Amino acid sequence: MANLDSDLLRTFLAVAETGSITEGGTRIGRSQSAISLQIARLEQTIGQSVFHRNGRGVVLTDAGKQLFPVARDVTARLDATLRDLTTAPLSGSLRLGIPDDHGRAKLTRIVGNFAQCHPQVQLDVTCSLSPDFPGMLSKGQLDLAVYEVQNPASDEEVIYEDTTHWVMNRHRNLLDQDPLPVALFDRACWWREAAIASLTAAGKPFRLVYSSQSVAGVKAAVEAGVAIGVLAQSSIDRSMTILGEDQGFVPTPSSKLVIGMGAHQDADLINSMANEIRAAFQHRPAVLA
Repeated sequence: MANLDSDLLRTFLAVAETGSITEGGTRIGRSQSAISLQIARLEQTIGQSVFHRNGRGVVLTDAGKQLFPVARDVTARLDATLRDLTTAPLSGSLRLGIPDDHGRAKLTRIVGNFAQCHPQVQLDVTCSLSPDFPGMLSKGQLDLAVYEVQNPASDEEVIYEDTTHWVMNRHRNLLDQDPLPVALFDRACWWREAAIASLTAAGKPFRLVYSSQSVAGVKAAVEAGVAIGVLAQSSIDRSMTILGEDQGFVPTPSSKLVIGMGAHQDADLINSMANEIRAAFQHRPAVLA
């Protein structure tokens, strides 16, 4: 009787979560040909295709959709069991900063997985505006934090990069207004500075009609059709249209999400939490047909 090899399941998950044979191979350190061979072995084992190939990559078949949650659960259980059997239990306390603009689901994943693996560690989580986190790290108020920067420092690890764009409600043309109505962050941060610099470089007069401390606030103003604003690609939805060079806008810099570390003495504790953060922010939902 054929068996499902956990190594094949890990390869399947890497491809499913990235939507690409090439990107899946990069994630787990294998060549494209090795990944293709393993997927072929998996499909031979179950007697069905797990992916549809298209010009943009791959999407899950019905069999792939059925296999996906099982593969994720099995590999997670194996990893947790290995950690339990081979590592000494961690203890102590850890102060973590997570940006509130990146979703409760990621926070739940990070805290839940870490607490399950290390129940003796006390977590103190700050979920707020990320521009405050570098200062809190330097002052010893946080041990580990995730935040956005335009230009990472040498001691900041980039875990995710997102392009940014000027956007507008696709059903409300604001481009004929002079000056342009603009939504910006209401505090000093590189997002606000980049938006103003972009408008200045393009020679576009503007008036601030909406300010917010969060991405959600700027997005709400754009969706309501009261202003244009700068948003990351991951925050742009079908209600918006991207404003580019054809409309006279100059490019805006990409946003880089980084892990910053304080002066915590327990390297094992820091590294374990950093691994959970990397997994949460590098994970993407499976690509469905």
